[in-house]
Amino acid sequence: MGLKKNTIISSVALAAVAAIALPLSSTLAETAEAEESAFREAMKFGFTGQEIQGGVMLGDAPAGTQSLSFDGQPVPVDEDGKFIIAFNRDAGQSAQMVATLENGQTVKKFFSIAPRKWKIEHVNVAKRSGGPSSAFMARRRPELARINAARQVKSDSTGWRQTFIWPAKGRISGMFGSQRIYKGTPGSYHSGVDIAGGAGTYFVAPADGVVTLAASKPFSLEGNLLMLDHGMGLNSAFLHASKILVKEGQIVKRGQPIGRIGATGRATGPHLHWSMKWNNARIDPILLTGPMD
Repeated sequence: MGLKKNTIISSVALAAVAAIALPLSSTLAETAEAEESAFREAMKFGFTGQEIQGGVMLGDAPAGTQSLSFDGQPVPVDEDGKFIIAFNRDAGQSAQMVATLENGQTVKKFFSIAPRKWKIEHVNVAKRSGGPSSAFMARRRPELARINAARQVKSDSTGWRQTFIWPAKGRISGMFGSQRIYKGTPGSYHSGVDIAGGAGTYFVAPADGVVTLAASKPFSLEGNLLMLDHGMGLNSAFLHASKILVKEGQIVKRGQPIGRIGATGRATGPHLHWSMKWNNARIDPILLTGPMD
């Protein structure tokens, strides 16, 4: 009788232990799976933006990233792992980003870049032959040197992280990427967006930035030219201003008036030409701002 009783007690005890062990092992397995899932997510890129010609994307680098490259070119990463990349107006169908981690491993991200249907106008007139005159180029070379130097400035601005606003409101009179074809020969595409406005109307900084160029006299094509660096290789240029209200080296804030709309340089009427570049990639400002309200 005693043996039978002990056997029953042992069976009950074993069953109780098993009942405790099963949920415990299940919990441990779920925890391990959650940790593994979190690790896999930490080893991935995170992106917002569009994989499209002329588009911009903000990214989060994988945990432990030591360096980044985009199609073989180095990309700076902020302290919190955020960065920016962009696709040129004529970008091909694909691109690749590679993160090199502290342990030497690499994480890759492949982009499939969507093409855009640009506004193309076919003109039954031959493209003007011959290049610019030597007299024009004597004036133009120093201007191009200043523009290139301004684009090489790498400031600590964090404007690239902000939501961009329109620098001015008005009718869109020219779209980014539009192009004329002269009897089969392509002309230069439109490098920015044109906003028609009354002469003297204020325009503002679309995001925080540092003034890298403020023309003291009109450039031959751009007129009174103003350029801002938004950080991380992203910059804006504003053409044809009637007046520039800021100075080179000055820090400006989003929404701050920085100039007045005009028709200086090669312009047929008062308007603001706003163009943007990320390093060598020309990008569409409207993809940063969204449609105008």
